[in-house]
Amino acid sequence: MQLLRNLPPAARYAAYAAIALALLALPFLVEAALGRTWVRIIDVALLFIMLALGLNVVVGYAGLLDLGYVAFFAVGAYAYALLASPHFAVHWPFFALLPLGALVACVFGVLLGAPTLRLRGDYLAIVTLGFGEIIRIFLNNLNRPVNITNGPLGITLIDPLRIGGLSLARTYEVAGLAIAPVHSYYFVFLAFAAFSVFMSLRLEDSRIGRAWIAIREDEVAAKAMGINARDVKLLAFAMGASFGGVSGGLFASFQGFVSPESFTLLDSIMILCMVVLGGMGHVPGVVLGALLLTALPEALRYVGPLQQSWLGRVVIDPSDLRMLLFGLALVLMMLFRPAGLWPSRVRKREFAGE
Repeated sequence: MQLLRNLPPAARYAAYAAIALALLALPFLVEAALGRTWVRIIDVALLFIMLALGLNVVVGYAGLLDLGYVAFFAVGAYAYALLASPHFAVHWPFFALLPLGALVACVFGVLLGAPTLRLRGDYLAIVTLGFGEIIRIFLNNLNRPVNITNGPLGITLIDPLRIGGLSLARTYEVAGLAIAPVHSYYFVFLAFAAFSVFMSLRLEDSRIGRAWIAIREDEVAAKAMGINARDVKLLAFAMGASFGGVSGGLFASFQGFVSPESFTLLDSIMILCMVVLGGMGHVPGVVLGALLLTALPEALRYVGPLQQSWLGRVVIDPSDLRMLLFGLALVLMMLFRPAGLWPSRVRKREFAGE
């Protein structure tokens, strides 16, 4: 990002145009090289970028450790699913449901933040972990005496996104090029992810963003300088939750099915690891972390067939290997690059002891 900013205006705009064209052509190039499955993985990666950027507001900017972030993802997904499926026989348009999901998640973010204003560190992590599990258990049991969430069976037949009367669940042909649903969702998710990046960058440089960073570095000093720590923390929880609510709505429309098992503690930890691995508080680093932790576990699925072809049998199950390598990578990161793979210059200097 800094390299692009240092370029002359003409070269900078040309670089931005080249990046935009590469991103537009990416799903078709990936499909030709690796197959359509990897296009779907890229779609999921874009959703996780939005989630990681939302959690980065809470953890990276404000310094509040949140282990229940997936709850806001679940709230947004169920808000969309309940109002765009045969479950309640209502089918609202997505341009009404996505803002609604963001608003509902924002309210839940404030409800989580209000009782935890005096908590820090491990105590805050435990409370947010419990909040995430409470939401999942509620979704799992709100099927009696009145069936609201359909319990562990989840909600099916969720409406896909429709833009101008065009359903993203259908395949279209444009100039002889087949646009499959995974391609259509890619472009929509890319637009939302780009907007999330823009919002995160603007928040970082804003007065509110600087207040978050001040609280992260030293809350007592921030209060002494006149920062209203209570309101600023609540705003961080609300803003971060709204990112998760929008991502949940997009996820529900993409999958066509949601259930409580889609929103587990492991997902919260994975999103947190994306932020830590890439570089807390640094938007490009968070994007990198989300891409790596979405793509690498999928790439390791090929280890099983490789073992079968080379050794004649599967020695280590790919799922076990993924978790082993994942844990090893985190340990090595904490030892050799505690600031993350792509930290900001400020964080880099802090960890270097400057």
